Amino acid sequence: MALTLDDIAQLLAGPGQQQYGREAVSQLDHALQCAALAEEAGESTETVVAALLHDLGHLLAPENAREETTAPRARDDLHQYIALPFLHGVFPPGVLAPVRLHVDAKRCLCTLDAGYWDTLSPASKHSLELQGGRHTPEEAEAFMRAPFAEESLRVRRYDDLAKVKGKVTPPLAHYLWKMAQVAL
Repeated sequence: MALTLDDIAQLLAGPGQQQYGREAVSQLDHALQCAALAEEAGESTETVVAALLHDLGHLLAPENAREETTAPRARDDLHQYIALPFLHGVFPPGVLAPVRLHVDAKRCLCTLDAGYWDTLSPASKHSLELQGGRHTPEEAEAFMRAPFAEESLRVRRYDDLAKVKGKVTPPLAHYLWKMAQVAL
């Protein structure tokens, strides 16, 4: 069942107040920072919305229905796929593809950029290992041929930077308006 824009707003404003894994920010703060970075970089509205929603699957994952823990995850929650059925029919491919590809973008960047691994937070390094580790050169090459691969790499970089405690961003309402602009 597809989510409405109001459903998405309620997820971000409600459960989104939970801490973002072992990072210093909430899920909502992370989403807003990621979208703000995309917007500041002059990205398309679709890419800004993808940046906002890239981790929505964490809020929809079954284990997030129970009490939040700061312990490291023992397995990958596949959040990049969990969100897609709820967003399909609501947003165009320019939003959906970067949401789906942002985890593989991290795996790809570890192969393409020798210094990228060193920029990742400890929590992101841990999740990378659960997500399959670095791409092989062949996997990275195949990734780069995918539609929206470049946008996905940029969303991934915003994702990595969007973990600053107390950073001021535009409010959620600003990005809800952007979601409405690109919604189908």
